[in-house]
Amino acid sequence: MTTIAVTAFVVAYLLIATERIHKTKAALGGAAVILALGVLDSGEAFFSHDTGVDWDVILLLFGMMIIVGVLRQTGVFEYTAIWAAKRAKGSPVRVMILLTLITAVASAFLDNVTTVLLIAPVTLLVCDRLGIRAAPFLIAEVFASNIGGAATLIGDPPNIIIASRSGLSFNAFLLHMTPIVVLELVVFTLILPRLFRGSFDAAPERIADVMALDEREAIRDRRLLIECGVVLLAVFTGFVGHSLLHIDPSVVALLGAGVLVLISGTEPTDYLSGVEWETLLFFAGLFVMVGALVKTGVVETMAGWATDATGGSALVAVMLILVVSALLSGIIDNIPYVATMSPLVADLAAGIDNPGHTDALWWSLTLGSDFGGNLTAVGASANVVMLGIAARAGAPISFWEFTRKGAVVTAITIAVAAPYLWLRYFIFA
Repeated sequence: MTTIAVTAFVVAYLLIATERIHKTKAALGGAAVILALGVLDSGEAFFSHDTGVDWDVILLLFGMMIIVGVLRQTGVFEYTAIWAAKRAKGSPVRVMILLTLITAVASAFLDNVTTVLLIAPVTLLVCDRLGIRAAPFLIAEVFASNIGGAATLIGDPPNIIIASRSGLSFNAFLLHMTPIVVLELVVFTLILPRLFRGSFDAAPERIADVMALDEREAIRDRRLLIECGVVLLAVFTGFVGHSLLHIDPSVVALLGAGVLVLISGTEPTDYLSGVEWETLLFFAGLFVMVGALVKTGVVETMAGWATDATGGSALVAVMLILVVSALLSGIIDNIPYVATMSPLVADLAAGIDNPGHTDALWWSLTLGSDFGGNLTAVGASANVVMLGIAARAGAPISFWEFTRKGAVVTAITIAVAAPYLWLRYFIFA
């Protein structure tokens, strides 16, 4: 069974990476092999928290896609696009920096997927207005989303898993993660012009046209905009307070979508047109394949090798977890990776007497998994969603275009995180 699980995953991954067939077909084909050969049964594939499809992720995406589909009809994305371009004086470099910083800050307080669903339409519109290619901007925003999401407990799903296993609080994340995320964003902003050089050539007449626009004229339905604003505020409040309300984010998103559809009177063809069905199916197939790796012990074995290699040194363990987490989270989605790795980190932490060193283990897992999500196009949920949006908008991003940039960003962010962990928890603790 292990051979089947590994083979199905590797073949599907190679097909996705080489783009020989569409990624959704590859993922569903791999999942079909897993199910047909009995590696997982229907209960394990569709209902198990450990090996099955993560319906919370699927339904969170579905609910937010519907909300965004309704919101798009108000013209608010056109408004924001024009506003951002004018504030940046039409400079594509400044537009990219402004949009990435907005994305990073939003991702600290919202789920990464929600953030990219909201920022992508704005980006596509502003790039269209300036007559420049949107793909580099979308890629940069995904990177910023994964970096910014590390700042808080609710910024990225892996953080929530880590907090539940370690007992770390919301305030602990703010205190320990926000400083390094701010530092990472400064470095990231500095490298953007060089990382995406050649992507900022806008015609002067295009810039002049944008500067002459009145963003207020873009709003088409003010009543619907107010309704969307009220619902989004309620949804965001639910996201932030879901641990106190005991309502999962997926339920919050579905409730928000249902209420908005009801009060807005929007036709099904309008709000369902914004649903990225191929992206949802890709996630389902990916979850099944990764679930097979979890069931057969492949992920646990790989993580176990990493922890066994520490030799009892807390510093070695922290650095190894950071690097291994970045690599593995970039290959398999960081949510199932963290879910599998957390018990092993807990066991390792139990044998360390210094509380600061214990916390450093958890922070290394957080940083490695969040920043490692930038490594490849399938490393994090936000990546997959953004690529789906780009493809539908006629601005496709290839697996290797994303991964070439992602490898550079991941290497730089991990290179910054490693000395931060060493200095803060082992030198100046």
